Amino acid sequence: MLPRRHFLRLAGATVALPWVSHAARADTYPSRPVHIISGFPPGGPADILGRLLGQWLSERLGQPFVVESRPGAGSNTATESVIRSTPDGYTLLVMTTANTVNATLYDKLNYNFIRDMAPVAGFIRVPQVVEVHPSLPVNSVPELIAYAKQNPGKLSMGSAGIGTVQHVAGELFKYMTGTEIVHVPYRGQAPALLDLLAGQIQLMFDSAPASMQVIKAGKLKPLAVTTATRFDQLPELPPVADVVPGYESSAFYGLAAPRQTPPEIVDKLNREINAGLADPKIKARLTDLGGEALSLSPPAFAKLIADETEKWGKVIKATGMKPE
Repeated sequence: MLPRRHFLRLAGATVALPWVSHAARADTYPSRPVHIISGFPPGGPADILGRLLGQWLSERLGQPFVVESRPGAGSNTATESVIRSTPDGYTLLVMTTANTVNATLYDKLNYNFIRDMAPVAGFIRVPQVVEVHPSLPVNSVPELIAYAKQNPGKLSMGSAGIGTVQHVAGELFKYMTGTEIVHVPYRGQAPALLDLLAGQIQLMFDSAPASMQVIKAGKLKPLAVTTATRFDQLPELPPVADVVPGYESSAFYGLAAPRQTPPEIVDKLNREINAGLADPKIKARLTDLGGEALSLSPPAFAKLIADETEKWGKVIKATGMKPE
């Protein structure tokens, strides 16, 4: 694997070309439609965010930014297709937390995400909620930990599948608290949530947007948020880190390009996306989606990716997690 420091250095580097060439390339980009590839089915967060930012970029840059869904292998199919594309800024990837998890979860990927992709810009960071079925006799994270230790192996934790953010968030919790909780993977977020509502499983580390309505309707019991600080839309919930120091988990989304994409094109896209994230209408839409704008420079986004890859790599190796 490419050393982390090397990755961060590459992400901030510029190609040594004449200034006139840089300016000309940035001025003329884009001169034709740009394809944004999502590794998940239409209608999901990656697709919605890609279309939201794609519309903004289309309006700002005068060319269509077209979102295409290519689901498969936990987003690895889409990621590899972008990596293998011409690095000219016309094929981009909606990258997600899954890319940082897959780097370790899959032993035989045909690419190295950190080595082969150029981080462009962040979109959004989405917290998760530790939520339980109302029948479970716990009302806080300390009570959940105590109950799990008193009843090892009797609690069931649902997720949208092996390696998803719900799964790794739960595994991190188990690892840091020394609890034994059974993981039950589903084929998607919705069926897991339905079984939690029905009491077939007792616990989920679900994304805030997916659970907000049922929490507010009193159908699930929220205990905490997984981010390091409180979440504005559920301000009454404490962070897990108040009880488990150092715990943090959240889903994040952003844009990436093939490794050798000209840096002036990366910088142009970064400026335009960050301008979009500062726009009141887009900020309001991101709030509706249950997250907060993730406005970062390419090097800062590269650091986030490297940090998350390292964190989830440790969890995967410690727990022996394997892909489906």
